[in-house]
Amino acid sequence: MAAQKFAVTTSLRPAPEQVETARLVAGELKVPYVERGRLSLEVLSAKHGLGGMVVVSAQRISYISGDREFYFHPGLARLRIMELKNGKTDQMIKAMSLRRGDSVLDCTLGLGADAIVASYVSGAEGRVTGVESSPLIALLVRRGLAACREVDQDIAPAMRRVEVINANYKDYLAGLPPRSFDVVYFDPMFRIPLYHSPAMNAMRTLANPEPVDRETIDLAVTVGVKRVVFKERRGSSEFQRLGFKLIVGGKHAPVSYGVIDLQGASDEG
Repeated sequence: MAAQKFAVTTSLRPAPEQVETARLVAGELKVPYVERGRLSLEVLSAKHGLGGMVVVSAQRISYISGDREFYFHPGLARLRIMELKNGKTDQMIKAMSLRRGDSVLDCTLGLGADAIVASYVSGAEGRVTGVESSPLIALLVRRGLAACREVDQDIAPAMRRVEVINANYKDYLAGLPPRSFDVVYFDPMFRIPLYHSPAMNAMRTLANPEPVDRETIDLAVTVGVKRVVFKERRGSSEFQRLGFKLIVGGKHAPVSYGVIDLQGASDEG
């Protein structure tokens, strides 16, 4: 999939700090900064021959392409953490067998929800690193994790602790020493999407569509200490293709988790 051309601009009538941030973001992404003036995004994109625009507003930084908008928000992570606080089971955390103080490498960061939940569970003693191959997604999520104020005192520290790395996950794994992380996790773009939400549709145009290969899983096994975990649709043939024999998850959930237990004993019934 060819990369979509885009530039950075502001909302209409921007404050000076928005213009400054927009110029900084354009520099980070190595794309042009375009003065907004009074033009609509549609007209501005057409004028410069662009497929989308990164827009810096007073509320957030987002990527807009046609009627699709992508921006960082902690909504799903917030809900999952609230459920954990209320004693409910999070299937991803269960599949990871995650404990306080553990380290997690999330190879497919995306919107960052899984990384935030893992950071909350592993706590200040733990470590969560998220790898994202799209420079734009990585930037939006990194800045969102640092700046979002719409979270309570439990979730905010978990967000701030997530380290975002812009890299290809296979290359990143290949450069790590053995046994670097307790858990190595994959949640790639599903071969067949489960949902067609505007946020996911917008991200799908930016994200790496390539399927995970067996060599990558072999690298993850070398890097991991406790578990390698892979999320996919329930019943997906991807589990078998990649060598995951232990499949766990809620009975009626639309997704499952493939687990490679690196310690030789599973606590899954």
